Amino acid sequence: EGRYSMYDDEVAGENYLRGVQECDADGTVTFTSIFPACYAGRWPHIHFEVYPSLDDATSASNRMRTSQLALPEDASAEVYATDGYDQSVRNLQQVSLDSDNVFSDGYSLQLATVTGSVSQGYTATLRVPV
Repeated sequence: EGRYSMYDDEVAGENYLRGVQECDADGTVTFTSIFPACYAGRWPHIHFEVYPSLDDATSASNRMRTSQLALPEDASAEVYATDGYDQSVRNLQQVSLDSDNVFSDGYSLQLATVTGSVSQGYTATLRVPV
């Protein structure tokens, strides 16, 4: 239905895989998640926001950055070849970073480096200037 958890009144109490992490002294944040599906018209991605403090993040105030991390095609295709991602295979074949309505204006600073495998899990890394 396109409702964003924590933002739309109808689903304000839901989190839909959203989480809050506090960075370490080096500004690094680590979290564990699922590999996102690829939906029509959008390249595989993960949304994120940056706040100056944990209190600001939990109250959604004073947001410093809002962006998206784009996942590379090779890792996406490998994941989507597994059970449960049938529609993502089709959607990935019909979109590119250049045709995506967000990344089409330039994605080099949003494209994550991904290491790992389906069997061992993946690590996505992206340096985000704040």
